[in-house]
Amino acid sequence: MKICLACSSGGHLLQLHVLKEWWSQYDRFWVTFKKEDAIHHLKNEKAYWGHFPTNRNIKNLLKNSLLAFKILRHEKPDLIISTGAGISVPFFYVGKLFGSKLIFIEVFDRIDSPTLSGRLVYPIVDAFIVQWEGQKKFYPKGQFLGQLL
Repeated sequence: MKICLACSSGGHLLQLHVLKEWWSQYDRFWVTFKKEDAIHHLKNEKAYWGHFPTNRNIKNLLKNSLLAFKILRHEKPDLIISTGAGISVPFFYVGKLFGSKLIFIEVFDRIDSPTLSGRLVYPIVDAFIVQWEGQKKFYPKGQFLGQLL
């Protein structure tokens, strides 16, 4: 199985990185932002660098959508997994077109409200994971996993 781990740098990356025991056994690649923490954590990983900022930036949304199309057409992942944020949205929608399975993990620090990325990808995912039981009020089909951190 080949996995695409697509997430923003910072806390989003850290939350996926703690799943290393699971993802390290698979062929994989990462898509994130070329920032110091990502360069450090992914120094021995195959990584592609997305365009930022993504918050309400239509130009970078389009650039990341084109990037998603190019990378996913080349890599052909069976599964795309993400903890958000903006970089995940184009990769999930393009990945859906290519037939990849999609798993989204809502972030640990959003207890009282859903994230924008979570709301945008929720209708198309194969599995939606929440880290707090209370998040299920926003994502009724979400599966409670518990806290990653």
